[in-house]
Amino acid sequence: MSSESNKALIRRFYDEIDAGNIDALDELVAEDYLDHSPAPFPGLDAPGREGLKQAFRMFWDATPGRHTVEDQVAEGDKVVTRLLCSGTQKGDLPGIPATGNAMEMTATVVHRIEDGRIVEKWSDKDVLAMLQQLGVVRLPGQPTPGQDVPTG
Repeated sequence: MSSESNKALIRRFYDEIDAGNIDALDELVAEDYLDHSPAPFPGLDAPGREGLKQAFRMFWDATPGRHTVEDQVAEGDKVVTRLLCSGTQKGDLPGIPATGNAMEMTATVVHRIEDGRIVEKWSDKDVLAMLQQLGVVRLPGQPTPGQDVPTG
């Protein structure tokens, strides 16, 4: 596949997830898919495509939202994508009851593509910012999400 085809595959991957069409991953992701990044939540470490589907299904059900592709670069069999992930936590995540809070998280993801399917992934995500926005982690002096910032 060409670099442009590989980039289009990754954009479609995120479009399908944003539409809640998790079953489209059967077409887009290899069965033996390997994620080199740590799981975002405990218990989301099932291997392969089924593990990926489990993670996205759980996350989509709890925080429906969207992935906005900010930048994409492709060379050979790899595509690097810089994303803005946004949504509102309407359901429970592992260890995080629904908050109703909006959140945005940046991510940089490298996907490797083989035979027209995603076979590997490496990613860096700003999970700390997401947890702060959901009110799970607060830094000293940081207001609780949904409250006004103190002045003066």
